[in-house]
Parts: sequence; C-alpha cells; structure tokens
Amino acid sequence: MKDNNSHKFIVYQMMFHLWGNTNTDLVFNGSCQRNGVTKFKDVSSKALQALAKKGFTHIYATGIIEHATMEDFSAYGSPLDHPSIVKGRAGSPFAIKDYYDVNPFLASDPAKRLEEFDEMLLRIHACGLQLILDFVPNHLARQYYSDKKPIGVIDFGANDHTDKSFDPNNNFYYLPGTQFSVPEGLDIPVPFSIPYIEIPAKVSGNNVFSAQPSKDDWFETVKLNYGIDFQHGETTYFDPIPDTWLKLLDVLTYWTNKGVDSFRCDMAEMVPVAFWAYVIPKIKAINPKITFIAEIYQPHRYHEYIFRGGFDYLYDKVGLYDALRRLMEERPEATVEDITRVWQNESGDFAEHMLRFLENHDETRINSPGFAQQNLWSTIPAMVITACLHHGPLMTYMGQEFGEQANEVEGFNMAQDRTTMFDFWRVETHQRWMNQGNFDEALLTKEEQQLDEFYVDLFQFVHSHPAIQKGQFFDLQYAQNEAYPNRKVYSFLRYTPKEKLLIVCNFDSQYSYSVDIHLPTLAKDMMQVSKVKLKLDKAFIPPALKEHNQAINEAILPPNSAYIFKIS
Repeated sequence: MKDNNSHKFIVYQMMFHLWGNTNTDLVFNGSCQRNGVTKFKDVSSKALQALAKKGFTHIYATGIIEHATMEDFSAYGSPLDHPSIVKGRAGSPFAIKDYYDVNPFLASDPAKRLEEFDEMLLRIHACGLQLILDFVPNHLARQYYSDKKPIGVIDFGANDHTDKSFDPNNNFYYLPGTQFSVPEGLDIPVPFSIPYIEIPAKVSGNNVFSAQPSKDDWFETVKLNYGIDFQHGETTYFDPIPDTWLKLLDVLTYWTNKGVDSFRCDMAEMVPVAFWAYVIPKIKAINPKITFIAEIYQPHRYHEYIFRGGFDYLYDKVGLYDALRRLMEERPEATVEDITRVWQNESGDFAEHMLRFLENHDETRINSPGFAQQNLWSTIPAMVITACLHHGPLMTYMGQEFGEQANEVEGFNMAQDRTTMFDFWRVETHQRWMNQGNFDEALLTKEEQQLDEFYVDLFQFVHSHPAIQKGQFFDLQYAQNEAYPNRKVYSFLRYTPKEKLLIVCNFDSQYSYSVDIHLPTLAKDMMQVSKVKLKLDKAFIPPALKEHNQAINEAILPPNSAYIFKIS
C-alpha cells in the first residue's frame, strides 16, 4: 500500500524526446522528421497506467521546456538557432531558449504545443502520477528568446549594460571588447552560410570567461548572473534583489500555476544558496506540496542546501552511487564499508532528503562494457540498497529496468555507454517494451523480462512495507565477528514499532556466504525486542541461481543476492 506521506516515492526518468519514438530505421545525425521523436500524445493514459502498475509514482520528463535545436520551427514563432552553438541535431535539453515554452517538435501540432502539454499533464495526474520538470537556473542558450512569455515579462539580457563585464542587475556576464568564436573541432551536421555573431562575447555556462571556449565546455550556453562578481573575489550583491532572481521567480511561478508537481534543479550548486532560500518559500506559498530536487555533487554543502536553501531532496551521486558502482564492478579497493561511510559522513542526519539512483541521463548504463556488463545481476544487491537503505526517494532511468546497453552511435553522442541527450534516436530495449503501444514484454528477451520482474518486485516490496517507507535505520557492520565477510556483505536493519526487517546483501559475484548476523544489544533495545526470531520475507536472487536451486536456503546467501528477513 503506497503511503502518500512517505518520502519513499519512486521516480521514472524519461529522456522525453526519445521516449515515445517507435522508428527503428534510424540514420546518423538524423532529423526529427527522419528519425522520429516523441509527441505529447505518446504519453497516453495506457502508457502511464503501465508505468504506475510497475510501481512508479513520479515522472521526471527531461527535455520538455524549449531548448536550442537545429530543427527549424520559425513558422511557429520559435526562431531558428544557429547550428554552430547547438550540441547535436536535437540540441541539449539544458540549453533553454524559452523558459515559458515547450519544444515545438514534441507536439503533433506545433502551434498548439502548450495545449498538448497541458493535456498530457492532466493524463499524468489522472493516473495518480506526478510530474517533475527540469528547471535550469545556471545558464541559458546563447540565443535566448521567448515568444511565449506572459505580458509584461522582459527577456533575459534585454536591458543589460553590455559594456560592463559585471553589473548586479545584468542577467549575463560579458567580455567587453571581444567577439565570441565557436570552439575549434566542431562537426556541425547542418551547415549554415551565415556566421554566428556575438559582440561582446558572453561568459559560458560553466563559468568559462573566454571568448572562445573549448568544445568540451558548455559553449552552447551562457552563465546567468545572480549578483556575484566572479572577477573580483566573488563579491555578492544580493540587496536589492537582483533582476535575475526576479525573472526566475516568475518562471517558477508560471510552471507551478500550470500544475507541475516538482522541479529538478539542474546544477543547483552553481547557483547561490541565498537565491534558493529566497525563491523556494515563495513557490511553496503558492503550492505547499510542490517539491524541489537539487543536482549537487559537493557533500560538504548538502546541509546548507537542505536546511538553509530549502531543498526537499538532493542527488546522492558522490556518496552512495559511487560506492555502489565500485562494488558492482568489483574493483580491488571496493568494500561495503564505503556504504557505512556514506550515511555516517554525508547523509546520516538527513537521509530522507537523499534521492538515490544507479542510472540517470548523465551516468554510464549499468549494462555497458564500462560498468557491469559482465555481471549485470550485481544490480540486485545494489538496487536493494538504493531502494531500502533509508527512506528517501529513488529514481530509475528509462530502459534501466531492461538492462539497456546504449551501444548505438547516434550522432553528437559518440559514447557507447550512455543514452544520447543530443540526438533524435531511440532507446532500443524500451522501444521493444512499448511494442507499438501494447506496453508489454512480448518483444523482450528472457533476461530482460527477468530483470524487469526484479524491479517491479522490488518496487512493490518498497510500497508494501512501512519499515522501508519511513522506518528507522541501523547499520550492523560494526557488530559482526571476524568471520563475517565485511568487504562483500552489507547488513542493516529498518524498523518501525510494528515492523522490523533485517536486510543482508551480497556483492560477491562468485561466492555464497552464511547468513549468520549478530544483532547487538543496542539494536535490540532500539527495536524493543529481547529474543530474535528471523523469518525470510523476501529473497532477491539472480534468475540462473533460482533455476538451478528450487528451494531457497535461508541460511546461505547466494552471489549477487539480497535476503530480507522479518524479525519477530
């Protein structure tokens, strides 16, 4: 039973322009017309019901707000972007060119794109799901222009003093006396006879104060000015409130009033925490239930972004993700003690605020040569810990549940380990699950079906156990004897007054271990139990082991498995 008051919601991330594409005949650097692209109507009630049935509660739709692209929709009010400052044929979802619009190529009728978005949002809510939308506050597309802005709204940069490198009320940073030059070595699939002109050059989104950034920089974006003078000791000018703050408050208000349920805030750590402390309460005054998720990679700043900035959740990439990846890859230095250090050093006092994952659009696919392709089922112990360690939310990425390899070369994205953000393409395993609108397993391989069943089983377990949704946590590693395999096996407790669970996870890909876990007196006292009796409640085991072992031995934990016991 889902607990609506629990932090333990389950996010499904879709790279939106890829999600609904059914075309299998794709060409390198193909256009949206040639290769296909998602339409808002593709996120149908049937599709949403299929996702809800799997156990997902939230849809994180990446790439909906209009960004720079090489496609031409000037006939629909969206100016053509210069291809030399666009990454890939589709463009980067994080190079926003109109905060108040959605991508025209996502609509069946581009002239009615906002209406089609509204209709999709109604379907999402009708299926009991919530929508997480990207908010990109650190940078914009170099050619930002809003044709959908409300009356009275002034475009970013329209009133800037471009002769000044910094002014507290400028929206951008400038390099007076310079002209922007495109990076060297770019391969642009759509040649353009007219050169791109930008005088003076603006500072690029990743704080590069150069008129010619490199192709590895965020050259397609420009840095937003929050009142910080980076060239003079990072002096701050926050009083009076800078114009950029006011403009972004308007943007968040606009989407909140449209009914968006949550904002995933891109590179939130590159924006001053004072801005978040200013804007988040104002948005929550409009909708107290709205949530803010921060992409952040500096653990020493977690506390201030939650308790001062007001964020509900933060990415737990540098902590738990990195630790689990080392274990899944069975690196020589990997040890489950790293998991203990995560909750001790980074998230111990605010664990419910950590959003955990094993994949997202930035990370390597699990089932790729650079990650765990030779040992896909290391997913089991890692995902059980991701889902059950504390009572914060978890996230999976489209295709993760089928073991997507992302081994196709699409165009701008040349890495055969990540799904492209920048090209019009497809996600192959996900495309077969869609199966022309049937959303079933008919076209999946046996192994893909088994992996999907594991995820569904785990999500249903999470939803049905209050101890996982909001129970207390107790790490058992310190209390085990010398025979305990403390580099490969991680054990912990989750408990409420009415439910007590022991969770034991084995990251060893070859060896089984005895389930002989010592519960210290402190743990028993905290759970208010004296004598302990264990009963196996759930066993997550690689399918090949299930097929060769008809009966599960509660005393022996197989390789890459997780046992969950009820304590009575």
